[in-house]
Amino acid sequence: RSSFHFFNDGNEWLQMDKAGHITTSYQLSRIVYETINITNKSNKFNILLGNGISITYMSMIEILDGFSEQWGFSTWDFISNIIGTTLFGIQQSTWNEQKISLKYSYLKSEYTKYRPDLLGKNIYENVLKDYNGQTYWLSFNISSFLKPEKNFPAYLNIALGYGADGMTGGKYNTSLYDGKVIPDFKRTRQFYISPDIDLARIPIKNKTLKLLFKTLNFIKIPAPAIEINDSGILKFHFIYF
Repeated sequence: RSSFHFFNDGNEWLQMDKAGHITTSYQLSRIVYETINITNKSNKFNILLGNGISITYMSMIEILDGFSEQWGFSTWDFISNIIGTTLFGIQQSTWNEQKISLKYSYLKSEYTKYRPDLLGKNIYENVLKDYNGQTYWLSFNISSFLKPEKNFPAYLNIALGYGADGMTGGKYNTSLYDGKVIPDFKRTRQFYISPDIDLARIPIKNKTLKLLFKTLNFIKIPAPAIEINDSGILKFHFIYF
């Protein structure tokens, strides 16, 4: 513990952690809204409550970090949290639906073995800390932007993804950890386009299955994807997680 202080981490992890904050705060707003909406049909109140709980919860974490000697209050994290909740609130108040969803996908990267202290010692830590294996998506529901008479499948989305690769440290890579040499990896930004499924829009009558689909709708469905990185290299993935 320490006295309250700020910490500038805006240039760490190629901003993957900030994408994580945006997505987490968005999804937390959505979950609270949909839970309250079961019994209270006041749209404005539910939006305010969803956003309010999301911002309060995420801000409490930042404040605790502010008293941590190792970290500090991150203004960038706080701004990212605001962006996520705002994206949910604006869509719900304007359209009464989420035409653009924020989603997450993960496949364990090869770099976790070099820095388990930073990237996680097991799969439960990896999904949170291994930024090399994470991808964050903006998933656009196509039918919601079209006229009803087009009869486009309501559950079919197109998603734009952001990821990063080659990171064994926050701001820069290290060459040595725990007495072992770490190879020199190139830190790379990656951009994706891929089809996606909006599980919440699949027409099913079973209430349990419908609730399960809504709960899992923060996950980007594995699908073919086109990738381009900041080195200009283009790749096609038959299935991308």
